[in-house]
Amino acid sequence: MSVSYESPGRASHVRPGHAALHLARAASLAPSPHNSQPWLFAEEGHDHGFEVHLHGRRQVMLTDPGGREAVIACGAALFNVRIAVRQLGFRPAVDLLPEPGNSGYLAHVGYAAHAPATPEEALLARAMPHRHTHRGPFAPEPVPDILLDELRDHARAEGADLQIIDEPEKLRLLADLVRTAEDVHRADPRHAAEIVRSVGPEGVPVEACRRHPDATLLAGRDYLEFARYRIRPSRRWIGRTGTVAVLSTPYDSCTDWLRSGQALQRVLLHAAAHNVVAAFHTQPLELAALRAEIRTRLVGGRFPQVVLRLGRTARMWRTSRRRTIEVLVDDAVPVRW
Repeated sequence: MSVSYESPGRASHVRPGHAALHLARAASLAPSPHNSQPWLFAEEGHDHGFEVHLHGRRQVMLTDPGGREAVIACGAALFNVRIAVRQLGFRPAVDLLPEPGNSGYLAHVGYAAHAPATPEEALLARAMPHRHTHRGPFAPEPVPDILLDELRDHARAEGADLQIIDEPEKLRLLADLVRTAEDVHRADPRHAAEIVRSVGPEGVPVEACRRHPDATLLAGRDYLEFARYRIRPSRRWIGRTGTVAVLSTPYDSCTDWLRSGQALQRVLLHAAAHNVVAAFHTQPLELAALRAEIRTRLVGGRFPQVVLRLGRTARMWRTSRRRTIEVLVDDAVPVRW
């Protein structure tokens, strides 16, 4: 399934409401492919509601031609919106894909009954600004089993499954599939150029990419073209790969992508609240044959949506975010994005 990006919407840059600003700032903290931030938000007048739209012009076309990863990123932003609504003392009323035939309009969030945030929701809200994507080795200590159990419960609460890949044979298989996909991407000059273009002040920080992408068991994105210049890793940190997991859903519709994004962000925030961060290795999910192999051999016929590593690290780099005025629009004037 692919997503139509020429979605009609409404926009004019007028002064937004305080609640809409709060929601947009929270939503913008979600992860996205190469920090592409493929979202646009619209508010209804007087803070009556909040819309999440897919911004197709910010799609990374070669990495994510079908838009699946962009929708997952918007799902992660949607989860942040839900938590931000809870911070305001309301229950969120979420309507996924509210306009049939307009797949770019992903969700509408309204304000339902008054209710104070739970301790867990407050914990997730506090973790939002501290969640960052990691690239490279983790510290040697493992993620505690009790925390992994909690992360699995959080994924299930959103309709997804977080499967820990710790059996040696399955881990080797997944590593081989990631390696194969990454080699395919590196051999394609256009794809390699897309990866390199994503590095910079408005994308992936250069400092976050200085560790060789092949330093852990799962190959990483080659943001600084180490392979092109035949630079080998100065050290292989296989023992510091961290905990490897696959997030999957029972089906593979746009709704499932949105749900997997919400599940992913819920997992990431609970992890961040306990000083655990994630690195992403979704390369084999971008090639149909390899994704099918992961589906049949690793996740029991479910649809894999995200491959990630979890662990702790002493150093993190913040990625830039677009200004709120760039991502939040009013619904007064029709526009196409």
